[in-house]
Amino acid sequence: MQMCQKIIILSITLLQLVACESDGIYVPVVGAGDSAVTSDGYYTVRRGDTLYSIAFRYGLDYKKLAGSNDIDPPYVILINQRIKLKGVAPRKVSQRQKTVAKPKQKRQAKQVARKSQPSKLKWQWPIPGEVILAFSTTGRVNKGVDIRGRLGESVAAAADGVVVYAGGGLRGYGKLVIVKHDDQFLSAYGHNRTILVKEGEKVKGGQVVAEIGSSGLDQEMLHFEIRRNGKPEDPLLYLPDKAGKSD
Repeated sequence: MQMCQKIIILSITLLQLVACESDGIYVPVVGAGDSAVTSDGYYTVRRGDTLYSIAFRYGLDYKKLAGSNDIDPPYVILINQRIKLKGVAPRKVSQRQKTVAKPKQKRQAKQVARKSQPSKLKWQWPIPGEVILAFSTTGRVNKGVDIRGRLGESVAAAADGVVVYAGGGLRGYGKLVIVKHDDQFLSAYGHNRTILVKEGEKVKGGQVVAEIGSSGLDQEMLHFEIRRNGKPEDPLLYLPDKAGKSD
């Protein structure tokens, strides 16, 4: 009887994972069931992790995560080091972020967002393709935008910064590059075929950092995110208007 119950539970779990993938949710599924996190809220560092990738995975501000664990810049962590996640609460999503805005609302929101955006950051599109899945934190969740591309197409850094993660250790992102632009903003480039930069490398806006892949998905695309203080924000609030962009 116990064996039958285990088989049923396993089957339900597999069905849930498949459902997530088919709904277009390309972000890591983490939480109470994440085997990497202990019951008392600690994460054990694995090979390839950086403090930035851990913070990114759990939607946390890397500065708060470092402070809670007494880790000073340049935020060096070691394999098997225990990182405390419990108590490092992510910032609440504002009402403006909870829905996918209509064109007029996007323009108004963009004006509001740019008032607080650091003037030194000049954002640009990582690839010129059409947005095929918009940002949304409700319903069909997408923590960035998915941009149509071609296999092997060059992916450019969206602004000047430093590469703080380059690897394939975050489930749901494939080969991923994360660039730190300043103390507030990170950008992320997922589902790449090839990564062309290394951690610690300084990059300029427009510099090629990767090549588009598919990560086993049914189409070739780039998953692109902008995170401010650890929380995802709609990239369309920051990227310049361009022809071919879907509303």
